[in-house]
Amino acid sequence: MSDTQETQGSETERRHRLALTGTVVSDKMDKTIVVQVIRRYRHPRYRKYVNERIRYKAHDERNEAQIGDTVRIISSRPISREKRWRLQAVVEKGTIV
Repeated sequence: MSDTQETQGSETERRHRLALTGTVVSDKMDKTIVVQVIRRYRHPRYRKYVNERIRYKAHDERNEAQIGDTVRIISSRPISREKRWRLQAVVEKGTIV
């Protein structure tokens, strides 16, 4: 009986969550930030390097991130219609101009 309980316990481990690092471009919403992640890759046909900017909406429970901050976000369950990421940490505080 204890063998089956051990296998069930190991199946409930958390999966590896995807983490991204980007810059906060908006913090006007309550408990939500918009993070811009820049991905640089080589184009498969033209062999030129391309910068791709993707914006993610992330959940910020304590409203601690501000515009210009570099943050780390992790994937999570859907929180709202567009939010599928959570703020993990503020890596570096930005300077507000």
